[in-house]
Amino acid sequence: MSDTALDITGWTCPAPLRDRPRVVMGHGGGGALSAELVQHLFAPAFGGDVLAQLGDSAAVSLGGVRLAFSTDSYVVRPLFFPGGSIGDLAVNGTVNDLAMSGAEAAYLSCGFILEEGVELPVVARVAEAMGAAARAAGVEVATGDTKVVEAGRGDGIYLNTAGIGVIPDGVDLRPQRVVPGDVVIVSGEIGLHGVAIMSVREGLEFGVDVQSDCAALGGLVRSMLAVTPDLHVLRDPTRGGLAAALNEIAAASGTGVVIHEGRVPVPAAVANACAILGLDPLYVANEGKLVAFVPREHADAVLDAMRAHPLGRHATVIGEAVDAHPGLVVARTALGGTRVVDLPIGEQLPRIC
Repeated sequence: MSDTALDITGWTCPAPLRDRPRVVMGHGGGGALSAELVQHLFAPAFGGDVLAQLGDSAAVSLGGVRLAFSTDSYVVRPLFFPGGSIGDLAVNGTVNDLAMSGAEAAYLSCGFILEEGVELPVVARVAEAMGAAARAAGVEVATGDTKVVEAGRGDGIYLNTAGIGVIPDGVDLRPQRVVPGDVVIVSGEIGLHGVAIMSVREGLEFGVDVQSDCAALGGLVRSMLAVTPDLHVLRDPTRGGLAAALNEIAAASGTGVVIHEGRVPVPAAVANACAILGLDPLYVANEGKLVAFVPREHADAVLDAMRAHPLGRHATVIGEAVDAHPGLVVARTALGGTRVVDLPIGEQLPRIC
């Protein structure tokens, strides 16, 4: 064994002990640490009934119109990856947060935080990607801001976007509406974004080119609402993956959730990558998928509408909401057993979006 001392001063931990007094990477992972930070620090500081909803976007009334309002920040590394870029993520991520309230996204703001020394052609490439994504999603980038930080104090480019959209009459999407018997549908294959980022960040090869699923989901949601406005809740399972989204819904609704592990659509490339790295696909991030809790009487029609849309052609029923074990998510395995699918503490791969 070498006598050289191991220097750990620069190490970071995405899932540290939960009683640490300082911010750690896990606080940004979308799991239990993120929830604790919001619930015990930010929510008491800000107060307010609207914030207490703790949804992907806030549903507010202004001048007699129901609006969805959302904001998000993007610190993904690398800036460009198979299937997208930080610019695509910034637009699609905010559009999707609005869509999860059933809203028709209309306008976005954009804030660029640039590190001194970043090449202007790189900035232009990101801006062009944002513009193209906005046009494809049918939204307008209406206002913005630019700040520059000293070299070494950033990571090239960080982005912040906020968005507003109109919620149609009769649409009320929130986890408190979930009831036992609701059918759980996922819109397609999970884990693609996380594995795509991992492959380029860590220089890993999995025998096949994995592309991020980054996409705007507004059109898919419109197709679902055209069947019935009586959807109960929608979530896009980004940080923390499908597991985090299901746990958040179970906790907020007070129902249990049972999923059938074998029905969850996991592409072979994701399954192989997770097997090699010891990861669970349920916890891997997505950027172009949604999970829906739908009243049983509407489930078949909603599923057909999803499968008729390009972004929902692999939509699958994976489970249901139940009376048992309220607040918990349970997976039935292929061997006939069950396992609890916990809310992750931090995140398997930080800086994913």
